[in-house]
Amino acid sequence: MTTGTDPQAFWLAGRATAGETVLEVTSPWDGRRVGAAGVPSDAQVEEAVAAAHAVAKEFAASPAYARAAALDHVCRRLGERTEEIARLITAENGKPIKWARVEVARCISVFRWAAEEARRFNGGTAQRLDSEAGGAGRLALTRRFPYGPVLGIAPFNFPLNLCAHKVAPALAAGAPIILKPAPATPLSALLLGELLAETELPPGSFSVLPVPNDAMPPLVQDPRLPIISFTGSVPVGWSIRDSVPRKRVTLELGGNGAAIVLGDYASDADLDWAAQRIATFSNYQGGQSCISVQRVIADAAVYDRLLPRLIEAVGALVTGDPDDDATDVGPQISEDAARRVESWVSEATAAGAKILAGGVREGASYQPTLLENVPRDAKIACEEVFGPVMSVSRVEGEQAAYAAANDSKFGLQAGLFTHDVQAAFRAHRALEVGGVVVGDVPSYRADQMPYGGVKDSGVGREGVRFAMEDYTYERVMVLAGLEL
Repeated sequence: MTTGTDPQAFWLAGRATAGETVLEVTSPWDGRRVGAAGVPSDAQVEEAVAAAHAVAKEFAASPAYARAAALDHVCRRLGERTEEIARLITAENGKPIKWARVEVARCISVFRWAAEEARRFNGGTAQRLDSEAGGAGRLALTRRFPYGPVLGIAPFNFPLNLCAHKVAPALAAGAPIILKPAPATPLSALLLGELLAETELPPGSFSVLPVPNDAMPPLVQDPRLPIISFTGSVPVGWSIRDSVPRKRVTLELGGNGAAIVLGDYASDADLDWAAQRIATFSNYQGGQSCISVQRVIADAAVYDRLLPRLIEAVGALVTGDPDDDATDVGPQISEDAARRVESWVSEATAAGAKILAGGVREGASYQPTLLENVPRDAKIACEEVFGPVMSVSRVEGEQAAYAAANDSKFGLQAGLFTHDVQAAFRAHRALEVGGVVVGDVPSYRADQMPYGGVKDSGVGREGVRFAMEDYTYERVMVLAGLEL
């Protein structure tokens, strides 16, 4: 952190506040300074948490229409400022502008869904209890109530939309939220705070605090924040959950996405489609997506025809300046991140893997890369590369494909290219993941659907309604003496 001349204010209990120190934000593409964020002091963090705690009961009891109106406002304002916000995402994250626009569009969708869910969530469900003699004249009414304020911890790779997936469900459910954005990309989150501040949400219902990562443990431990929603690395995520076993903690920790191509997916059109989708979504955020394609598992019946198509599709991707509309693949978040990807590829090739495309680093950029014959124990095969690299392997038959996909400590999503509906159901049963996408890559996500994983990919679900359920609990009321 250094001192800047024009730091962006952070949001403390809904009001713009200057920090005592400044976090400089630079472009991963060319290193230029793109802005600065004020960093809250310990006292300011305490003030934000105290405000969230103080307003929690009032906010939980607020009418649904008021929360929905605030969420609708943010949705509308995101639409009005789409290009400006997309340019900001590209500047601080290095994401190609075409994908930054998609991220803003998805964020708009998240707030729209949240506004709709705010209007219909917490509706009472009634259950007759006179199915047993002791319940005669009794009715159970169940509603959901927030546990309390949420601590949302967001990563750098989707600096707007993954913040939205913390903020929008919390506000829709009537839970105040403290949002901690990634230190590398705080500006998009602060702009989101600006839009929230335009609403009539009560003071204390939201704060956006760009604190450094080493300031996170006190927030995690604070008993006034009973819910933690974390998206990020496996070691940090599980350490959070282990450190606060009595809190409700949801974790989205990444993946090692497999795209499976079965033998029936065999026409030229089929294979062209699969190759194009796989190449695009192995690399679309520089590979910095938890559900990017990292492993391609192809049946031997189609392998030899799919492979040249993959090589061609990967080679056709345009790399370069993320501000250029033609660019498909931009830089990694930092040069250190690109060096790590380079070292993993070098490890794999030293152990016998063959580079079929790419494999070259220039500064913070790493070329889209395709590998064959990757050893099972190489990091590229068994860890999350979080870069524009994928491996391709040949298997004999459907069951071998599912076994290969499951041979991972991760279990976020898998893609299955097949026309066989029975194979789709078998895959849904067999694959140890949170989601199976049939006819497409594992990288597909609709923001209203349940999203999350198993094994080292985490616990709990995002997707607006499903996050709201994680942030709330059921409370039953029994009415006696009724004439049913």
